[in-house]
Parts: sequence; structure tokens; C-alpha cells
Amino acid sequence: MTDPTIRDDPGKIRCDACPVMCFIAEAKAGACDRYANMGGTLTRVDPLVVLDGAVQEGRTVVPFMASGAEWDGDLVQSGDRFVTAVGAGTTYPDYKPAPFIVSSAVGGVDMVTVVTEGIFSYCGAKVKIDTDRHLGAERALVRLDGEPVGHVTTGEYGSQMLAIGGVNHLTGGGKKEGRNTCRAIMDLCNREAVPLTIDGGTSVIVQAGHPPIIDGQPEARMRVGCGSATIGMFARQWVDHVDEVVVVDDHITGVLSEHQAGKQLNVPPTGIQLKGRRSTPGRYFQVAHPGTGWGGTDVSDPLTILGPWNPREAWPGLTLLMVSTTGDHWGYFVLDDSLTPMPAPLPDPLRLTVERIQENCEPALCSVLFIGGAGGSLRAGVTENPVKLTRSVKDLLTYVSSGGAPVFVWPGGGITFMVDVTRMPARSFGSVPTPAVVAPIEFTLRLSDYATLGGHVDHIVPLDTVREMARRNNLMARPDNPWPTNRTNFNW
Repeated sequence: MTDPTIRDDPGKIRCDACPVMCFIAEAKAGACDRYANMGGTLTRVDPLVVLDGAVQEGRTVVPFMASGAEWDGDLVQSGDRFVTAVGAGTTYPDYKPAPFIVSSAVGGVDMVTVVTEGIFSYCGAKVKIDTDRHLGAERALVRLDGEPVGHVTTGEYGSQMLAIGGVNHLTGGGKKEGRNTCRAIMDLCNREAVPLTIDGGTSVIVQAGHPPIIDGQPEARMRVGCGSATIGMFARQWVDHVDEVVVVDDHITGVLSEHQAGKQLNVPPTGIQLKGRRSTPGRYFQVAHPGTGWGGTDVSDPLTILGPWNPREAWPGLTLLMVSTTGDHWGYFVLDDSLTPMPAPLPDPLRLTVERIQENCEPALCSVLFIGGAGGSLRAGVTENPVKLTRSVKDLLTYVSSGGAPVFVWPGGGITFMVDVTRMPARSFGSVPTPAVVAPIEFTLRLSDYATLGGHVDHIVPLDTVREMARRNNLMARPDNPWPTNRTNFNW
């Protein structure tokens, strides 16, 4: 058993908070910058984060004011506190109980919160980028400073998805790949701007809670819907002002006169012909290649997706509106005597419909979810029989949070959880040079249930003990996060 205070080298102490086992000189920090030698004692550099909140009539009431602000007379400030794992430290080398096992009373029920910073090799970030622009082909590698750190996954409705990290990138490649992957996960989860490049695609700057910047261009809005959905949404607003509408979309391009919405509004055939593959009436696939132009295609001139007009149905003077799914691109045309679309000024009623499309588009943002698997060593810090913790989580007897934020626990084996990093305290994530990501996790349950699953009851300390710690940081809880010790979180 390693004693971190044993001086293997004069003037230094050995840290056993991760597998690197640094020797740290007086007033210096280890390789992770998380632990330091302070007067011969191994000390966690960052303070323990405690959330302030209040419970009133069974729900969380949080004063909306900065930590440390003067009291303004609002009585709800006298409420509960929750000890997060941010700044708590780890259980490495795995046999140790969690750094903090804290008791509290909630509504007359004795509760326990087990707090630890997990060292996650099996982890990553799922990134949702709101954009119509084509970022890269599915399975294309995503790189940071030239090293592969993830890949492009499926495109969802108005968003492109990236998978960053995972154990294969962290430990299965070269040292630089592992370091860059660890940095990418940590920086993304700490809500920093991370510049990524995609093989065969674009460059994108990703920052949680901010618009993506794609090839140097900030994205303003995500699509209102696919081309077909846009036709259905706005058909009634177009029918009295234009003969034909085409909504250009890389996935499903819509055509008003052929669409069921147009049929029900008695829009006559116009003789329009589109390139691509016709799916169902008024819905076309593959009208162009993916790109950063109109509707996520490589189109800069929308007329290139049209074939010749059918002279039996088209007529000179026919009016045509072509628009993208965000309203960022539009064009208005009138057929001349040879049935060739000629550009024309956009009439005011149609301008209003384009603006209505833009109005109905939500702001484009980057969303980052940390995903990690809480393995045997982390669970051993909670109980001597780790599988009982897993069963308790699945039976909803134990509530899992990360930095006090709610998590989604995946079904199936183990404790694999996801958390929205924007709902966590700032800079909740760290790293160790192994490489691995350090992330907070808390398990809250009744004291009686904790004893039943074989918890480390001899290491329980009262909440007041933590309140008296000098190295702690009190933050106000987010009002949209459920209070972790609220009884409605449990299967009681």
C-alpha cells in the first residue's frame, strides 16, 4: 500500500491519485496540475464545489444571484447544500473509499451522497452541431491538430453529429493521438472553443452553447424542417402569391405543385422537372451533392437542379420561388416565352414568407454531452460489492448526478451515463497524463439503502464537516436542474 506522504526523493512526496504516480516537490503540482505538494501534504489544487439551493414545498427554489453576493432579504437563501464531486479527488488505486461520503437529512429521511472524480478511459463526447451544411461523410475522421480524435456519425434533423474520443483513440493509437483525444474531450466538456477538421470535409470550431463556425463562417440558424416539411408548413401562405415553390434540401427537396399540400390547395401542375430521385409526389432525394450551399447541397445556382419545363403544362409568365430550408438562400424567377426562368425582384408578400421561414428557425448551437462508463474501480469507492451499486441505480434507488447536473443512464449492463456539460459547473473536467479524462460523479441514496448494498458506512461524514472546509467553492445551483436530493428522483 502506497503512502503518498512517504518521501522517496528528498523534498518530494509521491502522489497516488492516478497511475502516473508523480513525485512532487514542495509548492509544485503534479503532471495533471490537479494535485500539489503543500507543506509536505498532498493537496487537491481545485476547491471542492458545493451547490447552494433551497427546497420549498417539495421543489427546488434557487436564488438567482452570484455566489458571495450580499443577502437581499429573500428567505429562500437559507436552503440546502449539495456536495458535488468537482474538486473532490479520486479513488485511485481503486481500493480506497470515495473521497467524500456525506450524510444529510431530507424531509426527515437520512441520505448519503457518495462523491468522487472518476478517471475515465472509456469515455467521449457526443457533439450535436446545428447546421444544414455538410461537414463530412459519415465515418470520416475528425482531427485535432492533425491527429484523429473521433468521427462523423449520422446526420439528424437539422444537425450534424460527431463522436469524439473513446478508448480506442485514447489508448489504441500513438501517444500524440491519445493526448490530443484527451485534450479534445476535456476542452469540449469544459465549454472551450475547439478547432476540428474533418477528412474530405470542412473545418469547424465547436464550443458548447455557442454557434458553430464552419470554414470561418458562423452559423446563424438551423433549418425549419426538411424541404417537404417546409412546403407543408408554408403552402397556404404561398398559394395566392406564386405559381410554384421549390424548397432546396440535400435530403428531401420539396415541390409545391406536386406535394400533397399543394394538391389539397388546388395548385395546378406547372410542368416543372427536377433532377434527382423522386420519392413520393413533391418529394425528391439527391437533387445535388452534399455541400455548404443551398440547403446543405453544393448548389450555388438553384436553377442547376431543374430540368427542362414540360411545355404541355408550363406557360410564359409562370412565377417560381426557390428557397432553402433556413431562408438564407432564395431566388424569384419568371418563365419567359421559351420557358426559361429569368430572375425577377421578389414581391413583398413572398419576402414576408422567406422572413417567416427564418423566424421559425431556431438559433444554431453546438451541444456537447459527456458520455462515460462508471467501471468497477469507481464503483468500488462506493461499495465493497460494486454490482450492487449498478443494481441500485437500475432500480432507481440511487440517483446519479455529475457536478450536480442530471444524467441519463443508459439501459443494459454497467453504469454508462451522459450529461449535458452546459448544466454543470464551469471547468468541471480535468485529465491525467495516462491519458484519461477526469469527470465528477455523485451517487445519492437513502442511508438504509447504502448500508444494504455494503457501502463504506465507516467513512460517512456529516454535511456540516464539509461546510467547515477551508478549500471549497460555493456556487448557486442552476434553477433548471432538479435538486439531487429531491425525493421525487428516487423509487421510494
